[in-house]
Amino acid sequence: MVEVKLENVTKRFGNFEAVKGLNLNVKNGEFLVLLGPSGCGKTTTLRMISGLETPTEGKIYFGERDVTYLPPKDRNISMVFQSYAVWPHMTVYENIAFPLRVKKYPKDEIEKRVRWAAELLQIEGLLDRYPGQLSGGQRQRVAVARAIVVEPDVLLMDEPLSNLDAKLRVMMRAELKKLQTKLKVTTIYVTHDQVEAMTMGDQIAVMNQGRLLQVGPPTEVYLKPNSLFVATFIGAPEMNIVDATVVEKEDGPYLEGSGFSLKLPEDFKGLLKDYMGKEVYLGIRPEHMTVKGVSTLEHVSKSAEMEGVVDFVEALGTDTIIHVKVGDNLIKVKLPGHIPLPVGDKIKIEVDLDNIHVFDKKTEKAVI
Repeated sequence: MVEVKLENVTKRFGNFEAVKGLNLNVKNGEFLVLLGPSGCGKTTTLRMISGLETPTEGKIYFGERDVTYLPPKDRNISMVFQSYAVWPHMTVYENIAFPLRVKKYPKDEIEKRVRWAAELLQIEGLLDRYPGQLSGGQRQRVAVARAIVVEPDVLLMDEPLSNLDAKLRVMMRAELKKLQTKLKVTTIYVTHDQVEAMTMGDQIAVMNQGRLLQVGPPTEVYLKPNSLFVATFIGAPEMNIVDATVVEKEDGPYLEGSGFSLKLPEDFKGLLKDYMGKEVYLGIRPEHMTVKGVSTLEHVSKSAEMEGVVDFVEALGTDTIIHVKVGDNLIKVKLPGHIPLPVGDKIKIEVDLDNIHVFDKKTEKAVI
């Protein structure tokens, strides 16, 4: 187990910059998730850490050791891929034992380690079977067992659960996280699935267009996104984003837009002093609002209201998502339970001002 450090890492393929000046620290024993849409550079970053790709610029360190130009076999890493990559002509035992045999471990040590890994992944009863006789979830367990059997310094995972069905994916998320916590191995996990990132990562590193946008614990990235992209990429339903103007009145600052005028607390005035009279983006997560008279916002010290008309209702059983027309804006409000609001009803929406977000319209960076 080691700390992984990337310093100003850039990767170009011809004239295309897949990764741009990436600086990232993964602490010893930490589970870090690289999160972002397809093509954002997260898999290229993982491949550079593994040694399958060489950075065009920058350095990669495992602890104090510079591994930038070391081949994968000299890095003491293991990888788990989306496609499982288990050999169909080998039994489960032979698949797990393969990396140990390549490294010329003694036969008794191979036996001991294979049994240990199989027991951890709960596949000790499958050791004599071939991959063709296993389910997708069992094959993925074999791939993970093969990865951990050499006790790597760094465990790398590239969307390992994306080929599993939804129910199995939820179960495997929990099992992988528990396994990593038990092994305390430094783990870097690539996914485009925000739910995987939120539930598994000690830290989330959000990437887009080759750049690292934000790194932090899941709750921090969710509640305090530093940019419009991070705010809208994480969260389901995604954050409501509407055009607004910062207005200073006699009784304090306001955010005004089509169909709403939100009076803000006086302490927001200092944060917005450079934006008075300017247009911004207002962001509100659906769960940080409620419908007045139907549900209440708990533990809220500052709130404001806007009025709208019910446009559509998504009844999800455990939750209800109300689509509300506010002026020219369509805003989603997430309420707990089954809320049968008729389409066309006029309603008042209460907004939790402690959890609103304001973004600069040009830079898309967070102001609040």
